[in-house]
Amino acid sequence: MSTIESTPRKSVPAPQPTLGQRIREIVLSPNSIRTLSVAAFFVIWEYYGRRMDPIFMAPPSAIFNAALELLQSGALRKAIVESLWPFAVGMALTVIFGIAIGIAVAQWRLVEYILDPFINALYAIPRIALVPLIVLWAGLEFAGKVTILVSVAVFPIIVNTYAGIRDVRGSMLEIGRAYGATESQIFFKIILPAAIPFIMAGVRLSVGLAIIGIIVAEFFTAISGLGGMIVEYANVFATAKLFVPIIVIALVGVVLTELVMWLERRMSTWRTLERDRF
Repeated sequence: MSTIESTPRKSVPAPQPTLGQRIREIVLSPNSIRTLSVAAFFVIWEYYGRRMDPIFMAPPSAIFNAALELLQSGALRKAIVESLWPFAVGMALTVIFGIAIGIAVAQWRLVEYILDPFINALYAIPRIALVPLIVLWAGLEFAGKVTILVSVAVFPIIVNTYAGIRDVRGSMLEIGRAYGATESQIFFKIILPAAIPFIMAGVRLSVGLAIIGIIVAEFFTAISGLGGMIVEYANVFATAKLFVPIIVIALVGVVLTELVMWLERRMSTWRTLERDRF
């Protein structure tokens, strides 16, 4: 019987991409497409903005010059601080109260029966209709702004927290009880980790509503902050300066949304670790 000698395998180097393939990969990458779309938008805006009446539209170059002027005078920095301070406090209270109320309503039937009519009624009422009452009760300054923001942004967190906790399957709870887990262990190791995606989705929605809430509050209360700048420059038809706080608000929204998405990814890692420990 003849034996066949096996020849040693040779490693074949992976084919190197050509210069054209590399350029195509870079051009077709998601970040490049986003950058090109934004650049094209600003080019079109600059082209048509220069041909329109400056009362109705300002090109990006004029807005940039207006932003530099506001930065040098300190007006923009002051407005950002005046808006971000009540926004930060209001957003923190929104997250705390929203998650606490959502957990209470989902965990205890009696609390659900008591609060459910009020939550549904307040959720259906346009929050702008409550602004005059909030101004009467909380005043025109810091407390009024925070109250308006919380009233606008808290409901998505309540609803999503409630839905996330109620979405936990009964079989998972039964397995936890079968292994002798206590109620607190079931909540922190099964229910809460499973509800994290719902809660973070609610927080992400609340960020956008909170930005709307603080601007609305600055429109109706003490005219200050970025909302006050919008009112001031709209009244005198300073369109280039009017766009500056609007663009700043948009940038703040993008940054905060990315921050919440980053936190969501970190919380998902914690969720996986808790599930594996259990």
